[in-house]
Amino acid sequence: MLIRERKDIDELAWKKMDGLLPAIVQDAFDGRVLMQAYMNREALQTSLESGRVTFWSRSRQALWTKGETSSNTLELIAVHADCDSDCVLVLAKPHGPSCHRGTDTCFDGALFDHGQRVTPGLSFLAGLERLICEREVKRPEGSYTTQLFEAGVKRIAQKVGEEGVETALAATAGDTDELANESADLLYHLLVLLRARDLSLAEVVETLKSRHGD
Repeated sequence: MLIRERKDIDELAWKKMDGLLPAIVQDAFDGRVLMQAYMNREALQTSLESGRVTFWSRSRQALWTKGETSSNTLELIAVHADCDSDCVLVLAKPHGPSCHRGTDTCFDGALFDHGQRVTPGLSFLAGLERLICEREVKRPEGSYTTQLFEAGVKRIAQKVGEEGVETALAATAGDTDELANESADLLYHLLVLLRARDLSLAEVVETLKSRHGD
């Protein structure tokens, strides 16, 4: 159930959960689970009205708006209840790290496989986009991404064209490994071009969604 107003809040199983519901916060764009906390009626209503995710702090026994001291806020996108109405899924856009440790999520570092952090596969693209944005701002020496930004939009667009042709050639040649490599190059350079033109991957996804039929 999508929760939009007070009547939706009233339908949740507050008595079953002693007035508190677990709230799982998920990145509305890349699907990462950011954190888990608790909401009471007032916290949920405040979140809907303010557009900033607000919880009930069990330790302080008070409302707690995420980022009120750190400025690392969660911009509310939507709230959904589960099938039993005793848990809510909060879709949010994070502005800064979500964990008090300074990590993107409270689960960073918790799941590893042979030394590598395990994350949803497609969320890597969003992470790469964030890294590209950081490179544009900081312009670290020796970075290929820095070189592209300093070369300008025309050069970046040229690289996208070159990689597009190489991807097409790899596809027609039937070389699967080469196609994967060229496709990776194409996606990377496209992300750089989007950033250079102040366009986000999320905006491109929204355009695709608008074209998608039922």
